[in-house]
Amino acid sequence: MNQEYRILQIDPYLRPFADDIELRMNCYKKARRKLVEDDKMLTSFVNGHLYFGFHAKENGWVYREWAPNAQDVYLIGDFNNWNDQVHKLKRLDNGVWELLVEGELPHGSRVKLKIKANNHIYDRIPLYCKRVVQNSESNQFDGMIWNPPVPFNWNDKGFVPQQPLYIYECHIGMSGEKESVSSFLEFADNVLPRIKKQGYTAIQIMAIMEHPYYGSFGYQVSNFFAVSSRFGTPEDFKALVDKAHSVGIAVIMDLVHSHTVKNTVEGLAEFDGTDYQFCHHGNKGDHPDWHTRLFNYGKLEVQHFLLSNVKYWLTEYHLDGFRFDGVTSMMYHHHGRGTAFDNYKKYFSMDTDLESITYLQLATELAKEVNPNSILIAEDMSGMPGMCLPIIDGGIGFDYRLGMGLPDLLIKMMKTKDENWHMGKFWNELTNRRPQEKVIGYTESHDQALVGDKTLMFWLADHDMYWNMNKDGKNERIDRAIALHKILRFITCAVGGDGYLNFMGNEFGHPEWIDFPREGNGWSYKYARRQWSLVDNPNLKYEYLYNFDAAMLSFLTSNDLYKEPARLLLVHESNKVLSFIKGNHTFIFNFHPSNSYVHMLSDTSAFKLVFHSAWQCFGGFVDEVLNTGLLCKDGVVVDRRTAVVLKYNP
Repeated sequence: MNQEYRILQIDPYLRPFADDIELRMNCYKKARRKLVEDDKMLTSFVNGHLYFGFHAKENGWVYREWAPNAQDVYLIGDFNNWNDQVHKLKRLDNGVWELLVEGELPHGSRVKLKIKANNHIYDRIPLYCKRVVQNSESNQFDGMIWNPPVPFNWNDKGFVPQQPLYIYECHIGMSGEKESVSSFLEFADNVLPRIKKQGYTAIQIMAIMEHPYYGSFGYQVSNFFAVSSRFGTPEDFKALVDKAHSVGIAVIMDLVHSHTVKNTVEGLAEFDGTDYQFCHHGNKGDHPDWHTRLFNYGKLEVQHFLLSNVKYWLTEYHLDGFRFDGVTSMMYHHHGRGTAFDNYKKYFSMDTDLESITYLQLATELAKEVNPNSILIAEDMSGMPGMCLPIIDGGIGFDYRLGMGLPDLLIKMMKTKDENWHMGKFWNELTNRRPQEKVIGYTESHDQALVGDKTLMFWLADHDMYWNMNKDGKNERIDRAIALHKILRFITCAVGGDGYLNFMGNEFGHPEWIDFPREGNGWSYKYARRQWSLVDNPNLKYEYLYNFDAAMLSFLTSNDLYKEPARLLLVHESNKVLSFIKGNHTFIFNFHPSNSYVHMLSDTSAFKLVFHSAWQCFGGFVDEVLNTGLLCKDGVVVDRRTAVVLKYNP
């Protein structure tokens, strides 16, 4: 008899798919039993990083690698003058190779492998290297022994992520204003204080795991246990995490377990001479759009490798969680390509990759074992039922999914005239989420900022941003852009999710897209940076957006309004008005391009205007102290393209 999982009580429309939920859970239980006994925790098994790789012993080192198809394996490096005949590994059981090295493997030594397989010799980088560096002359990557003489001194004992979850998505390399690659330490000194001052409670860092091509934004990973050397050393990254924790900011990392780079010299692909060691064999292992290799999640050794990777980042670097990349691509054999998930049958079919879903359940369970306070976010645009429900309830175990539908809707809105915006559709997208499953709301992430797309501010202001952002200037397009940029982000933060995300620089309407150095732009860093000088310039209007962003977060936090559900008061299509209540606060948004209106109040004396998007400090026309002319005998005046918040005090 099938077990009745709580997911079916939460969403009765899933009852026709009870057998599919049961199958999902049985696959998870079966896979878990292959790893550990029922009474054991997963964390007792997934210690690949503690067994494989380089480990110092009393009189030397032990090094182990998994390469089942290899015929011979040799360790080479500057410690043995790159001699490929001196340090030969011994084959153990189950495709494991081991080498005992007497004496020193100096900290900072460069190392590689010579692997004989299929009667050919291949250069490879050890899979568990903590650091991989690129040779400036040959551009080839080498592994590096990382064993600092003095261990890093952590000062973050007892750190727990704060609520509300306001996430600042960032990329270390492009976080500075200089036309080059910025470092972990520069980010900690120069950008982290800005994030703290704005009121964000977490940073979500992209591109941490080593990737050969900078322009991949870190999404084509080669070395899963190595911190990208472009930004600094592993100790530098630890220092950044420690400093973030010291000011109350959690650190979430983009975890790319959805695919791996095709590169063979520095990646996982064909590590032991086969294409099926970690990935699916042949074309099944190729992603048709990303030109990367896809993991075989049903293989025990692959599960062990990836789950060990989850544990490693949480323990070695004290991370507070992950944003799992490409989850939709993982869960379906068609990778979500060209599929509209418009009915439940699309979630439960032969196109569903149960092995991948099982892996995700194991990964979320493990992360919570290692750190019960870890924050787990799924990049899933399909809306898979149970994604953000506990595994015991029939779910997959994430805490949040990204609200990816709202940015897509906003782009469609940007392509139409303001008077044609559909308020009902907008409200539906803001509030549309699966029952009891949490969402991170956002108007735009790095996806919308990439070259070929447009940021919200650029959709609104276009080229006028370049010439008309002076405070002493007057431009109708800029006025409209600033007004809408503020209220679109405000309503998203207030209603659009159980957490909120902003991409670095978008809080002040950063004027440039992101374009990493590549052949097509002459390998330029001009658009792979953030121009903080714009927001720091007191003569430019970027400051208004920056001030509003900080005030918005502070207002919702200080009044505990992020905890309150939004209760809809009014959707008025012709007036372009949305109004809702959170706690004892009434929010009124007027998106109309030309008309103001009066929001009727039964007793104006019982209400106090506590927040206005058009206060002068935000570039508006209203004196924050006087709020002149806003409250009248009938109610509150809500001007075009503004938002007001009233507090009820009877």
